[in-house]
Amino acid sequence: MQLILFDDHSRENLLPLTFTRPGSDIRVGILTIAGKWEKELGIKSSPLTIDYLKGKYPCLTGEDNLLVNGILLPDSQLIAAIRDLEKEQALVKEGVLLAARTGKKGVDAFNTDSWTGIGEEYEGPVSLVDYPWKIFNLNGQEIEADFQRITGGRKSATLSDTVQVIDPDRVFVEPGFKGEYITLNASMGPIYLGAESEIMEGGVIRGPFALCEGATVKLSAKIYGPTTIGPYSSVGGEIKNCVIQAYSNKTHDGYLGNSVIGEWCNLGADTNNSNLKNNYGEVKIWNYPSREFIGTGSQLCGLIMGDHSKCGINTMFNTGTVVGVSANIFDSGFPPKFVPSFSWGGAGGFVPYRMEKVLEAASLAMERRRQKLSAEDKAILEHIFQYTKEFRQ
Repeated sequence: MQLILFDDHSRENLLPLTFTRPGSDIRVGILTIAGKWEKELGIKSSPLTIDYLKGKYPCLTGEDNLLVNGILLPDSQLIAAIRDLEKEQALVKEGVLLAARTGKKGVDAFNTDSWTGIGEEYEGPVSLVDYPWKIFNLNGQEIEADFQRITGGRKSATLSDTVQVIDPDRVFVEPGFKGEYITLNASMGPIYLGAESEIMEGGVIRGPFALCEGATVKLSAKIYGPTTIGPYSSVGGEIKNCVIQAYSNKTHDGYLGNSVIGEWCNLGADTNNSNLKNNYGEVKIWNYPSREFIGTGSQLCGLIMGDHSKCGINTMFNTGTVVGVSANIFDSGFPPKFVPSFSWGGAGGFVPYRMEKVLEAASLAMERRRQKLSAEDKAILEHIFQYTKEFRQ
């Protein structure tokens, strides 16, 4: 059986994060959504996504294919229902296709609307990562769930005697973790410390918290859960209820709260964001498909930043700011609450970021982490550059 994680209409609502990845490649908790389904079903997955992403994210089909919504989070009741699907059966929830099982021809002609009309209504609750703020809102429950998926039946590596631990049974340490003279408080949720990760001296961590493989927490950082620091990212200062996808830096002092940061981003020293309005009102953020600011239903929402974006020292982000892909933000004052992709500037105004400079900066940033900007990566960035041109005019 092939496990295929499909994008539906929610992909548009998840922009700018899904400009550069399928929905199933979003990290929430410790694992990406794809990683969760692979753990639960014991099958390697592939995505079914928009055409321009298929060069980097090809879909593998067979004679028997299980298609699962790429923004759907697994739980035991849902997994059991999906396992029971027979060929040409589907599960739906209030008009949203959750899963379907079909042959190769069914994948080739796959359309969510046609399956939604014939699917069986699923009676249990579901969690869908269908808007950017859902990533940090659901991060606590997903750190808990992933902690069980990853650590069940395994023995934790040991911590140094210099580490102060509250509720040590809720702390799991992978081989290669480094940490001395730090405080870990897992009484509010589990703490997962990935392979070859590090927390430098003076770090104070309150769970739920996930430090993924190769990630680093700098000296004297203060981190409140539920927070995830993705693989090979580096963070410092004060952080609360954030998800950093991978390979991104918020290395210096400054506050980041209720935010989602993509891959290959860099927040300059003393960057701060607001996550709560002064009048305690509902936060609204930019929505790409409606081309307007929409309500989040919450008082708390900070910064949503797409891949390869950067900001200079002392940058201040207002509540509910959305930054697109490969933007370069600097200048004094608050930048606008919506910064289009490939924009260069700040509160005083923006000019388009030239494509040759975009590719040069992305390549240099990736080389620092021994990664390479592939031909597929370049094609994706060039497509997004053209697609988002109207927002920069």
